[in-house]
Amino acid sequence: MKLFFSLLLLLNVQACTVLAIADAAGSAVVYGAKTAVNVLDAVTPDIINKKK
Repeated sequence: MKLFFSLLLLLNVQACTVLAIADAAGSAVVYGAKTAVNVLDAVTPDIINKKK
């Protein structure tokens, strides 16, 4: 029974680690895209902020 709980705990920790890595990677992609849009907006503001 101890072995079962040990394996369960190990799998739980690994799942949390995978989720944390995926979350960090997703955040990096989102902030990278925001930075790219902000740089493009600073260089050529007329493309993103079109006048009506």
